[in-house]
Amino acid sequence: MFKVKTLNNIAAQGLERFPSDRYEVGAETGDPDIILVRSQKMHDLPVPASLKAIGRAGAGVNNIPVDAMSKRGIPVFNAPGANSNAVKELVVAGLFLACRNICEAWDYVRGLHGSDEELSKQVEAGKKMFAGIELPGRSIGVVGLGYIGRQVANLCLDLGMHVVGYDPQLTVDAAWKLSASVERADSLQELAQKVDFITFHVPLTDSTRGMFGAEAIASMRPGGTVMNFARDGIVDNPALLKALDAGTVGHYVSDFPTTELIANPKVIALPHLGASTEEAEVNCAIMVAEQTRDYLENGNLRNSVNFPEVQMRRGSEFRLVVANANVPNMLGQISTAMAAGGLNIHDMINQSRNDLAYTIVDTDSPIPDEVVEQVRAIQGVLMARRI
Repeated sequence: MFKVKTLNNIAAQGLERFPSDRYEVGAETGDPDIILVRSQKMHDLPVPASLKAIGRAGAGVNNIPVDAMSKRGIPVFNAPGANSNAVKELVVAGLFLACRNICEAWDYVRGLHGSDEELSKQVEAGKKMFAGIELPGRSIGVVGLGYIGRQVANLCLDLGMHVVGYDPQLTVDAAWKLSASVERADSLQELAQKVDFITFHVPLTDSTRGMFGAEAIASMRPGGTVMNFARDGIVDNPALLKALDAGTVGHYVSDFPTTELIANPKVIALPHLGASTEEAEVNCAIMVAEQTRDYLENGNLRNSVNFPEVQMRRGSEFRLVVANANVPNMLGQISTAMAAGGLNIHDMINQSRNDLAYTIVDTDSPIPDEVVEQVRAIQGVLMARRI
């Protein structure tokens, strides 16, 4: 019986992917093989010795100690793209909120008093304060062209906007899914100079923290709008607040409120609603459940944030999976240990990613305990598991 521990409320449609006759699933499950999590911070939580994988029902993994898991050979999975439609729709909502001054206009109307006739006069007198702009013909910069950024870019084209994209990590596969009408920028400063709106869709890493700072902000067209539905920390809030006060930036739409932001009338702050839809929660739960189950039962790696993508169709019922440091002669040592145990390798695949590597080996006969222990004893092996 496999065990799955949930640290947050995970959509039932995802948990149903674990057959009840083979899996025990719940918040109180002890000695788990898998931990499923949404937003709970795991950095200070003890890691059970039984743990084999962590599944994040969402995209970002800042709440998970990924480096510590890598050292133990534990893959961390996420659900890229599962919430992309939800975020895309909120970005478009942010565009309309900013360009039509909807929040300010709503506040104005809610503060009106008097009879219907008096209200009508106040409305007609006040509406000129909230005149906005239309989107067709305007330019938007999309920073990060992954699952969400591509959808935002393509939809903005459909709205009649000119789209400029910036993503130094853009893959060939991602580029194929992006409209050819998207203009490419070689730097964030170049993008900022060309657009009326900027939206961010990158993970929070050392290289993206504070990436939109004073220099890039100063490059913007006067009165432009900045939107951040990605991660807190990507935008340099103090620098942006200065630009808002100076009038060089017209609006800031953020999914990550702070006391300073919510005090500024030019900030539209939302309570982290990006992926908060029923559909997104279900999609994320299903995706991460299927990935972690496939890893547990077959050793396949799909959408692991710390290990390479490795999948191999089963060629026999006997399988060994190994996670190790990406150093020379690891594959040779693993093969030697298996040959010394009298095993014939039916099929094998090995892939690496930065400092880590992962191997799947199918054999023609059962894999003895002593062979598994010999592989685990190889210097540099982080995990070896018989399936």
